[in-house]
Amino acid sequence: MNARTLFCLTLPLMGLTGFIGCNRGGNPEAANFRAASVVSAASPAPHEMQSYADVVDRVAPAVVTVRSAKRARPAQQFPFLLEPFMRERQGDPSRRAPQGGRGPVQRGLGSGVIISADGYIVTNHHVIDGADEIKVDMINRQTYSAKLVGSDAPSDLAVLKIEANRLPLLSLADSDKVRVGDICLAVGNPLGIGETVTAGIVSAKGRYTGLSDGSFEDFLQTDASINQGNSGGALVNTRGELIGINSQILSPTGGNIGIGFAIPSNMTRTVVDQLTKTGKVRRGMLGVGIQLITSELASSLGLTDVRGVLVNSVEPGSPAEIAGLRTGDIISTVNGTPTNHPNTLRNRVASTPPGSEITLGILRDGKEQQLKARVKELDAKDKAPASSGEGQSNGRGGQLGISVEPLTPEMASRMGLKSGTQGLLVTSVDPNGPAAEAGIQAEDVLLEVNRTPVKSVTDVKAALGKSASRPALLLVNRGGRSVFLTVKPQG
Repeated sequence: MNARTLFCLTLPLMGLTGFIGCNRGGNPEAANFRAASVVSAASPAPHEMQSYADVVDRVAPAVVTVRSAKRARPAQQFPFLLEPFMRERQGDPSRRAPQGGRGPVQRGLGSGVIISADGYIVTNHHVIDGADEIKVDMINRQTYSAKLVGSDAPSDLAVLKIEANRLPLLSLADSDKVRVGDICLAVGNPLGIGETVTAGIVSAKGRYTGLSDGSFEDFLQTDASINQGNSGGALVNTRGELIGINSQILSPTGGNIGIGFAIPSNMTRTVVDQLTKTGKVRRGMLGVGIQLITSELASSLGLTDVRGVLVNSVEPGSPAEIAGLRTGDIISTVNGTPTNHPNTLRNRVASTPPGSEITLGILRDGKEQQLKARVKELDAKDKAPASSGEGQSNGRGGQLGISVEPLTPEMASRMGLKSGTQGLLVTSVDPNGPAAEAGIQAEDVLLEVNRTPVKSVTDVKAALGKSASRPALLLVNRGGRSVFLTVKPQG
């Protein structure tokens, strides 16, 4: 198994014990001073929390166990779940599948959080995905049948409803105010042993794993220990407020190594509100391909610092095109808030109600501008644009280490490129050349060099002359998606 395997579903905090020696002889005043120092070191400051028992007393009743069951069917998503529906043991005749062609019963175990006194519960989508029956077990051993209100695969969240009133619940904190280093508690039912509480800190924010749908991830990372069965459970602060829904871990074995991920409460709030009201989630769409700006790209773009998100394609007729965005623009702010990562930008646009207007701060040709765009609704079948400059290659030729030929309309059609696409088709790549090191592959289409469209080898050579001491900036289309790459030409 890959050493960085991600599992949908973190390290327990280890106490450090100090040992202080005591000098039996010597100056009495010094001895008294040492004794006072020992008391001072061992005694906590009045504001330090010595127990989380009161917090747990408030939180635990609002965290439930979610049990699901379904007839076997082909797996559709989340191949590395920590709570998969497990096939019943075939050796037990009483557990064998019934006759008539129906598959064996598969069962899943996860956790959930009560978010309203009248029985609404939030859990992970992957905990109940495809379930024919869902049961909820309370901490007081009461069991309820649950109805699925709505489920959203892109965010990996789902809302359940049980028929009960005056239930204990957790209020949602503002996860934007959570800081790296904050103490947090994870509550859930790991491995089916019963409700368990672990403690840790918030290790990072804004993490992206790509394990689930991958489009709209913005995880809180924590080292609070979570394991199989914790998915859908609560990550709370020391005030007992919900800051996240535990969802995944990073592990080479499937066991906890201290790297876990929780869906932040602000995203949870947005998704749950929509699922509760309409049963589905609507997301805003801008219609651009975007990528991370690296230090090499920043240098090629003439930036004095590494900031913003680079636009590598603009969809025809999209809100982005209507607003005037162009390939090569750098989006630095959304509604005045800085954005320096493609995932952050994607989530901000997605959380904008379709039809709403947003203000984009952009950098174009070294000048700051503002554009207004009215986002439209993202179609459920659409995928968030993603780009990568990595790959293997072979071939040889030129300053870049590539061989090219003009792209004909027939070639463009065969490669699935939009009508009118012009550029140079990469026919081979020198494995020891600079282009290969940058990730260029055979059958990539070279569209621009140093922001200049290229249609011939002469165009490429002329454009490379503009690089001076900086790496050359290439715009490459691969499989219908564009990406900017930097290459340092060979002499």
